[in-house]
Amino acid sequence: MDVIIEKKNKIWQKAIIGLLILGFISWISFSFYKSSGASKLNVNQSRILVDTINKDVFQEFIPVTGNVQPIKSVIIAAVEGGRVEEKLVEDGAAVSAGTPILRLSNSDLQMSYLNQEGTLIAQMNQIRNMNLLQEQQRLNLQETYLDAEFRLDILKRRLGREKELYEGSAISKVQYEDTESEYKSLVRRNALLKRSIEKDSLSGIIQTEQMENSLDLMKRNLEISKKNLENLIVKAPIKGQLSGLNVEVGELIPEGSQIAQIDDLSNFKIRVRIDEFYISRVFPEQEGSFTFANQDYQLRITKIYPQVVNGGFEVDMKFISKVPEGIRRGQTVTVKLQLSAEQEALLIKRGGFYQSTGGNWVYILSQDGSKAIKREIRIGRQNPNYYEVVDGLQPNDVVITSSYENFGDKDELILKDQ
Repeated sequence: MDVIIEKKNKIWQKAIIGLLILGFISWISFSFYKSSGASKLNVNQSRILVDTINKDVFQEFIPVTGNVQPIKSVIIAAVEGGRVEEKLVEDGAAVSAGTPILRLSNSDLQMSYLNQEGTLIAQMNQIRNMNLLQEQQRLNLQETYLDAEFRLDILKRRLGREKELYEGSAISKVQYEDTESEYKSLVRRNALLKRSIEKDSLSGIIQTEQMENSLDLMKRNLEISKKNLENLIVKAPIKGQLSGLNVEVGELIPEGSQIAQIDDLSNFKIRVRIDEFYISRVFPEQEGSFTFANQDYQLRITKIYPQVVNGGFEVDMKFISKVPEGIRRGQTVTVKLQLSAEQEALLIKRGGFYQSTGGNWVYILSQDGSKAIKREIRIGRQNPNYYEVVDGLQPNDVVITSSYENFGDKDELILKDQ
C-alpha cells in the first residue's frame, strides 16, 4: 500500500502566511492605537499658567491713544496784508474777544480810502449842484407857465369883448379872427409848457434817484474801505489763549497768511487715532473712558474724520459730564473705546495659547490636576483682557492659558512636579 508523503515547501508556506497575518494584525492594532488620540507628553507643572472659566460681565473694547486738545481753536489770519508797526500782546497771553494783537500799516489801503472819500465828497457836491439847477429850472418853468396863464386869461377876456363888438359890427372880422387865432395858439403853447414841466419834474426825479443810488454805492464802498483799514488792527476773535504768534515789528505780513491761533481752554476734547480695521465699527455717539488721577472719565464721539492716513483714522471725543481738573493741552491718554454693550458671558483670560490654536481648542485640567486633556472650543468676541467662550467650556473648568508652542499636537499632557 502506497503512503502519501507531504511536500516540505507547504510547511514553509503556512509559516509565511501566519507571519503575514500576525504582522497585519499588529499594524491594525498600532494604527488603532495611534488614531485613538492617546498621544501623551510629560510637562513641568510649574511652567504653565492656568485660568478658571467663569461667567462675568463682558464688554468688547479696544485701547486707543488720544491727545488732549482745546474744545475749539480759531486761526487768526491777516485779512489785509501790511507791515507790522506794533506788537500789542505776546505769544501765550490770555486774551478776550476783541483784544488788539497787532497793528499793521498799508499805504495803498490808506491812499485808496482817501481817494474814495474825495470822490464821495465830489459826488455829493455834484448832487447838491444838480439839485440846485433842477430847482432853478423848475422855478423858471413855473414862472413861465404862470406868465402864460396870465396872458391867456387876459387874451380870453379880450376875445370875449371883441366877439361882442364883432357881432355888433363895431370891429372887423379880420381883427376878431386874429385875436381868436392868437388865443388858440397861446392855449396850445400853455398845454405844451405844462407837459414840459411834468416831464422835467419826472426827469429830475429819475436823475435824483440815479445820483442817490450812485452815492449810496460809493458810501458802501467807502465803508468797506474803512473796514479794510480797521482790519489793519488784528484783534482776537474769541476769548482764549494766544499761541503761534511769531511775527516781529517791521515784518511784512502777506494778505491771508496765518498770524496766530487762539485756543478756547474753557473745555477740552480728546483727538483719538484708531486703526483702520475698526472703521466700520465706529459711529457718532459711541462712548469710551479713560483714567486720570485714579478716576474714570466718560467720553463720547462727536466727530469722525473719514480720511485714512498711515493705516488709521481720527475721531473727536468730548467729555460727557465733567472735565478732569489739572488736565493740560497736549497730554496723551489711553482711551478704552467701547465696541459693544455690557453683557454676561463665559470668559477666559487672554494668553499665549491663542497663537498656537487660533482659539479652536485648549487643554483642560482633570479634577485631580494630574493631567490636561485636549478639547475643542469656539471663541467669539475679545477685548485686551478676555476672550468670550461661545462653546466647549463650562464654568469652573480649569484651562491652560500659557503658550502651547512646546506641546506639539499631543492629546494629553501629564503634569508633573520637576
